[in-house]
Amino acid sequence: MTTATHEETLGFQTEVKQLLNLMIHSLYSNREIFLRELISNAADACDKLRYQALDNDALYEGDSELRVEIEHDSEAGTVTLRDNGIGMNREDVIANLGTIAKSGTAEFLKQLSGEQQKDARLIGQFGVGFYSGFIVADEITVRTRKAGDAADAGVEWRSKGEGEFVVAEIEREKHGTEIILHLKEDAREFADDYRLQSLVRKYSDHIEVPVKMPRTEKATDDDGNEVDGSEVTTWETVNEATALWVRPKSEVSEDEYKAFYKHVAHDFSDPLTWSHNKVEGNLEYTSLLYVPGRAPFDLYERDGARGVKLYVQRVFIMDDAEQFLPLYLRFIKGVLDTRDLSLNVSRELLQQDPKVEKIKSALTKRALDMLKKLAKDKEAYQTFWNTFGSVLKEGPAEDYANRDKISGLLRFSSTHTDSATQDQSLADYVERMKEGQDKIYYIVADGFNATKNSPHLEIFRKKGIEVLLLHDRIDEWLMSHLTEFDGKKFADVAKGDLDLGDVEDEDEKKAQEETAKSKEDLVKRVKEALGEEVQEVKITHRLTDSPACVVLPEHEMGFQMRRIMEAAGQSLPEVKPILELNPDHALVARLEGADGDGFGDLARILLDQAIIAEGGHLDDPAAYVKRLNALLSA
Repeated sequence: MTTATHEETLGFQTEVKQLLNLMIHSLYSNREIFLRELISNAADACDKLRYQALDNDALYEGDSELRVEIEHDSEAGTVTLRDNGIGMNREDVIANLGTIAKSGTAEFLKQLSGEQQKDARLIGQFGVGFYSGFIVADEITVRTRKAGDAADAGVEWRSKGEGEFVVAEIEREKHGTEIILHLKEDAREFADDYRLQSLVRKYSDHIEVPVKMPRTEKATDDDGNEVDGSEVTTWETVNEATALWVRPKSEVSEDEYKAFYKHVAHDFSDPLTWSHNKVEGNLEYTSLLYVPGRAPFDLYERDGARGVKLYVQRVFIMDDAEQFLPLYLRFIKGVLDTRDLSLNVSRELLQQDPKVEKIKSALTKRALDMLKKLAKDKEAYQTFWNTFGSVLKEGPAEDYANRDKISGLLRFSSTHTDSATQDQSLADYVERMKEGQDKIYYIVADGFNATKNSPHLEIFRKKGIEVLLLHDRIDEWLMSHLTEFDGKKFADVAKGDLDLGDVEDEDEKKAQEETAKSKEDLVKRVKEALGEEVQEVKITHRLTDSPACVVLPEHEMGFQMRRIMEAAGQSLPEVKPILELNPDHALVARLEGADGDGFGDLARILLDQAIIAEGGHLDDPAAYVKRLNALLSA
């Protein structure tokens, strides 16, 4: 019997208290997931010992057959799970079982509200799998010792999940960790041999570490005869205990791929798709990449943990090996097993090894091909895009070599549907281009309605020319790195001179030139009235319903990007817009007939309205309101 000494009672981190309260007092629809999480943690502990023992095999302490053991006591109502992995010391226990060292925890707790309190699928997304034990247990005892430490350096952790836990020093002969779950009365179904075996096969069949359970049989003599009253216990491996990624694809079922994803990603939802690939030749490696069905809460934390699990010849090396995929594919999960790296590889060595860059290039192409294949299923790809589209938009700026591939995967809103849903590909746009059209037109604004109702679209709607409606915060930055697609250049309809190419005939162009010439006097007067507020004043043919619009020089930063940069504390040089007037509008006709202060006030009203329509900010909104009121009351 283990004797505990030097006990100390400590309080949980605030977030853990909240989490435990939700788990203990909420009814989860899938309570059995606790076993999968605990087995997964135990398998990780075995992987970590195997890796550390590469440099010091004394850490095995004569027990190198790594395994996870599960047994139960139906009368006592307990389930015990133990491993002979790396184990923990006192500091590890307090850090791992008393806190949640994971960014976004507060956001996670906000999500666990109302009906979502009954959804256990959220648990794994925050690395809080151990705490899922409290779904079925009213008390948990953990006994552990770190490999390599003395027997008297064992640690016992106990808690009823009520806001505090006890840590004590114990003698522990074996390294590794033992977790004892004292089951709730309504969870005693799990203290059953058949139930536990079926759950191991359901959730952990793919784990490389063998999961063993005791099997008791009548003792027999050498002739096979039963020995009265005697029993013998053997440990039987319940799971297949073969690394799934090394098995031939033809031998792995869809359900097994999905189950392995949940183990790798600590996610309870199914992946959207996956790609299993074995490469032989100059480089030898096996990869199994997944596209998740939901985003983690830290998706937009570019410095957060990301990457694949790295194995070298089936020996676990590290979680979150970020060197093998670019940042814009940080949502990809999976496993990479290679023969071409040293077993004692470190993060520093990874950054210096040229083979890493070759594998990264190959995996990137594999991931993009996987997305291209997924795109054939429009509904599934729309789910992916709604979840990860903004992250994929980082790709053209970060990965020039694969810019064409990424461009084909992008989705946008457009005037073709006038829907805020981003479901139109560039290939779709090119296929629908008007005869004589040689550019892909787009407009950028802060929101969908601002793009859809922009005055700049008026001539395009009249001509039946499709325009992409870009309303994500990243879109203007994206387009600064996306110059063409399928040989067609991109053109921002709110910048530079309007060029509709051969969509306009020569008679139209000639009529426009004649109109502009006839209004030269008006243009000159407006420029004099506005002075340095504008760079230039022009007569335009891009408007049909609005009296005026502002246009920026072709290579200038747009209003949206300027606001983002300024909000980040960047100091930007002033940019003067070009004011373009619609010669056929009644307000422009009224402007032409005005004089004196009335002319200047009306010219400024048209300028301010145009800036507001573009999502810009006025330097003096009160002056604009005063002028507008004077105009309305005249």
